[in-house]
Amino acid sequence: MRKNLHVLFATFVLASLILAACGGAATEAPAPAEPAESAAEPTAAPAESGGETTMYSGELLGAGASFPAPIYLEWIAEYTSNVQPDVSINYQSIGSGGGVEQFIGQQTDFGGSDAFLTDEELAAATEARGCEPVHIPTVFGAVAVGYNLEGIDSLTLSGPVLADIFLGDITSWDDPAIAELNSGVSLPSEDIIVAHRSDGSGTTSIFTTYLSSVSDQWKNEVGKGKEVEWPAKNSVGGEKNDGVTAQIQQNPGAVGYIELSYALTNGVPVADMVNEDGNAITPTLESTAAAADGITIPDNLRFNILGVGGQGYPIAGATWILAWTCGYDDNTAAMLKDYLTWTLTQGDDLAKELLYSPIGDSLQARALEKVDMINSK
Repeated sequence: MRKNLHVLFATFVLASLILAACGGAATEAPAPAEPAESAAEPTAAPAESGGETTMYSGELLGAGASFPAPIYLEWIAEYTSNVQPDVSINYQSIGSGGGVEQFIGQQTDFGGSDAFLTDEELAAATEARGCEPVHIPTVFGAVAVGYNLEGIDSLTLSGPVLADIFLGDITSWDDPAIAELNSGVSLPSEDIIVAHRSDGSGTTSIFTTYLSSVSDQWKNEVGKGKEVEWPAKNSVGGEKNDGVTAQIQQNPGAVGYIELSYALTNGVPVADMVNEDGNAITPTLESTAAAADGITIPDNLRFNILGVGGQGYPIAGATWILAWTCGYDDNTAAMLKDYLTWTLTQGDDLAKELLYSPIGDSLQARALEKVDMINSK
């Protein structure tokens, strides 16, 4: 019987909060051993050739984004328990910035990032390995705007107002711009505390890319990326999604951006966001899926989700696994391809239970093509 998802996720969040409380920089993942032919070769014919399922033995090491960590840990547990019990997968949730750095530094077998590699990072990766990496999207997720206001169970914000809050131009919860969006809500005369990431973060990239799309001032003065200079004077930082979640919970008047499942698991109320069509949308599994409808995705699968209308929640993004097209030993490549194929084809139900939106059949087929490119050069 499948383990209780909510117990697993609650345990993950508790453990993450304890680690965040210890402070300091993220622990660097140990470098994998030099590539070598593994003694643990496949033991049966591949299922796709009509024979038995191929069984593998070995270890995979990955590190990166905390945004998808709950579903990645759940997928890993299911896969290593019930699909490939002789495979061990260690994924360290250190943030997208650290994950990209360790991946380019070839300290891990795969990286996790909520921001696709920049042109500069892609060039550095190619030079370091001698071949290009591939971007493999796994799920879509919503970046929720969590807040801490006693007695306020419902809150609506727009993109421009949210940008002004994070710019430090709106500093009190009873500001007329917020009141105009919340008719009938008794907003307190309380200082706003901005909670943001203090580490390199793909969640920050999704959030600041969105703010840059709705506010010229934000675009020109702050910009977008995994790390930015936060302009609001009354602000606090936290490492990873669980660190920002804790800052919101611990500071009355706080507002911050976190992946949706962190908000719901910790009982953090989230704001409805006004989208491109003027609709105030609550972040849900359905509104996250709607956000990705109709977007144009290039061949390299590096894309943002912007200009969301209809019933789509406007602050959403994909998250990617980064893998190499060369340099793995045969067994490591086979294990990684098998695991990623399983997550893309068999992992949708688990993703939905943790409020991540599957990427859909069309993008899934394109992602599987990228999986096939692993170690192809």
